[in-house]
Amino acid sequence: MTSALPQTQFVKRPAFGKVGQPVVVRSNFFEIQEFKDTVVCHYDVTINPEVPLPVCRRLYEQFVSVFGDTDLGGTRPVFDGRKNLFSAKELPFQSRTFEVTLSSDIRNAPRCAPPPFKVKIRKVASINLEELHRFIERKTDLTNNILSSIMALDIAIRHKPALLYETIGRSFFTPEDDLRRTTPPLNWQKVDKTIRGLRVTTRHRGQLSRSFKITKLTITSATETTFKLTVNKNGDDQPVEVETTVKKYFKDTYNIRLHLPMLPCAVVSKTTTLPLELCSVVDGQRCSKKLDERQTADMIKFTCQPPNVRANTIKHGLQILSYDDNEYLKDFGVKVSPEMVTIKGRILPAPTIQYHPTSRDPSFIPRDGSWNLMGKKVASGTVLGSWGVVVFGTERDVPASQVTYFIRELIVVCIDTGMSILNKDPPITYQNPHSAVEQGLRQAWLRAGNAVKSQPQLLLCILPNTGTPLYAEIKRVTDTLVGISSQCVQVKHVRTPKKQYCANVCLKINVKLGGMNSQLAPNMLPVLTDKPTILLGADVSHPAPGDNVRPSIAALVGSMDSKAARYAASIRIQTARTENIADLSSMTVDLLKTFYQTCGRKPERIVVYRDGVSEGQFADVLKNEVAAIKAGCRSLEATYQPAMTFLIVQRRHHTRFFPLRPQDADRSGNCKAGLVVDTDIVHPIEFDFYLQSHSGLLGTSRPAHYLVLLDENKLSPDDLQDFTYKLCHLQARCTRSVSVVPPAYYAHIVAARARFHSRNEQWTDSGSTETGAGEASSYSAVKPELAKVMWFM
Repeated sequence: MTSALPQTQFVKRPAFGKVGQPVVVRSNFFEIQEFKDTVVCHYDVTINPEVPLPVCRRLYEQFVSVFGDTDLGGTRPVFDGRKNLFSAKELPFQSRTFEVTLSSDIRNAPRCAPPPFKVKIRKVASINLEELHRFIERKTDLTNNILSSIMALDIAIRHKPALLYETIGRSFFTPEDDLRRTTPPLNWQKVDKTIRGLRVTTRHRGQLSRSFKITKLTITSATETTFKLTVNKNGDDQPVEVETTVKKYFKDTYNIRLHLPMLPCAVVSKTTTLPLELCSVVDGQRCSKKLDERQTADMIKFTCQPPNVRANTIKHGLQILSYDDNEYLKDFGVKVSPEMVTIKGRILPAPTIQYHPTSRDPSFIPRDGSWNLMGKKVASGTVLGSWGVVVFGTERDVPASQVTYFIRELIVVCIDTGMSILNKDPPITYQNPHSAVEQGLRQAWLRAGNAVKSQPQLLLCILPNTGTPLYAEIKRVTDTLVGISSQCVQVKHVRTPKKQYCANVCLKINVKLGGMNSQLAPNMLPVLTDKPTILLGADVSHPAPGDNVRPSIAALVGSMDSKAARYAASIRIQTARTENIADLSSMTVDLLKTFYQTCGRKPERIVVYRDGVSEGQFADVLKNEVAAIKAGCRSLEATYQPAMTFLIVQRRHHTRFFPLRPQDADRSGNCKAGLVVDTDIVHPIEFDFYLQSHSGLLGTSRPAHYLVLLDENKLSPDDLQDFTYKLCHLQARCTRSVSVVPPAYYAHIVAARARFHSRNEQWTDSGSTETGAGEASSYSAVKPELAKVMWFM
């Protein structure tokens, strides 16, 4: 018998929410309609020598084909590709080692595979699935047996598709994936960087197929790439060296006339160079490199499917997986429904939003999660008295008349929106975008201050393109060296200024200078107003995959008053790939002090929205980060112990919702903003819910998943769900409800922005770095002058 663990180490669901208009939706979950209350046998698998996961699966397939009908007694065990084997029937042995020879034609096999692999199978446990039934019905505690039962069913469901299709993470990919060719790239340096390490095969030697790994591309084409070849001339015994080209060699040796001899060649070893057109990419390889802007746009376009199209695609995917014909599931007595699950949800009421009292319609309830600024003035407009404009380019590229016209239009919109612009003729500086950016920004700062004899507040930067390097350098200099807010705009918008664009820029400028764009009506957020409450948002940004030099960046943001419309930020640099925020205690102190300095009261309640944590890290984050925040409070005052509610925010999941009736859909075909689901597809015991807080624009909307790890404030599901949804209407730089609660949203922005604060980084246009400082010591802190404004917007 396994010992019972606590039912959950996190908060138990106190009840189910009731607020909102009931609605029935579909979701891309497929119910396991039945599974037998049988005893499943769990076996440990050891493969020697160790091989990659794809080879493990092929090796296991070979093992079953050889020993299945004899030594395994005709059973069909399922395998996770690494260590765990589950069988619906007990195998005729407790422990045994088998020798398996890997077929030479198996893809991805090691080049020098040893003749036999040793596969040891040892029984470790018996699992009773009946206990899992009782857990789902909330009749029993969570036990190790239940966790093992879930793992066994998960592996049983995944086993056959994992053998048939390419698997990356938890996803399956078929050869029929609907991908489109895009415009061929012309930058061969980028191509070289992208395909290094790619494994290819070639059949120019007849049916003999070898696998090669590309180390680089040649600088020259197949026509121009030469090498020394040893030959016997005229039947002489003495061989001689002659120089030939790759193109000529393949014609002379294999009678292959290259159709694309102008392309470079692939270098696959010190002595082997292959024409690109003769190379076939080995399928199933994952591209883990960061996509450039064009590739990203293509990928977004491909994945941006309307809800009805995505629903049909999901149904088609289920047909491909063919669970009805899955012999492994039949052995386990598992039956999967062919239809998406239908579940009950609720549409929460939208809050009342307020702008300045002098606005036209200053107090209103938005429809379908969006509204516009027409006739509205920001709730608290700032005064812009000292500022400058930096044009990155020449006056020939961007004439002064165009810049002046854009500034005039921007000023008109800012004034109409409630800001006060004292200096309507800011100095304009032209700067080379490729050199001396720091010097140019400092010069513009001085000119802005001298123009009106006061401390500069803002630099408006006009950029020639959307590339990362220039933008990153501007933010590094203004955030960490000069200590001034900066606002970047693209030159294409300067040439043809539009009021809507200028209004969006105005919203960003206003909060960067300390203003407040909008707020909710006083009765909308009782969680914030019945006692002083600070909202914290936390996230950690990690370096790109494979980068073990650059550190991780932790960001914590905190609201500054009961309106929860303005936030301050705190940043720390920590060891790469460390998910726990190492210096959270002192970061909390920073924001508690800012809250007190802003509104003169100490928070009696803390609500934390933690972004970027996977399920396996929940317990660790709860243990360490809650303790760190409490320690920060005690460091200010020994008896200071505000009650805390700590939630995890998850965005990287596959859950989607689809409306059943046209009247329950928004204009994009998605479910309406405010959809909350806390039944059927959620945890049977823990306090979690899905919230689709935004209205769809393109594609299928993704809801956010919220899980409560700690709740000392004893908030009800209705309180927490309604409060979270209303907060989503307070994202400062847009007039829409957003998909993720703003504290988590801002923490993510801050962590990403702080990447730009390192000296000597070599940013590429795709946003990644090549060689640079990387160490924590190269990152500069944000200047104190920006501490109480939303400089990161």
